[in-house]
Amino acid sequence: QVQLVESGGGLVQTGDSLRLSCATSRHTFSSYAMGWFRQAPEKEREFVAAINWSGTGYADSVKGRFTISRDNAKNTIYLQMNNLKPEDTAVYYCAARLGGWSKSPRLYDYWGQGTQVTVSS
Repeated sequence: QVQLVESGGGLVQTGDSLRLSCATSRHTFSSYAMGWFRQAPEKEREFVAAINWSGTGYADSVKGRFTISRDNAKNTIYLQMNNLKPEDTAVYYCAARLGGWSKSPRLYDYWGQGTQVTVSS
């Protein structure tokens, strides 16, 4: 069973920064592509960023503001979010899948519980 544990959400103001964390087991971390997705109220879940051995990918809406990274020693991935905007408000989910990363949430097999990010204007 793959377990993903997210942390780091909160309430911030426009222009502030937050860092989300997603911890998992060593096996998952080395074998799986890891992604961040978000879901705002009454909207579909959307791709934010992903990482695996071959590199990283970002949604156009967050390029230049968000950075995904990994800490191999801690089996943890991070999402550094800078210059946050009200439209970034959503529940953010960490996800994992075998193979390469994908922008489609339907292709991810495991999900964390989600962490709320709220950006006030």
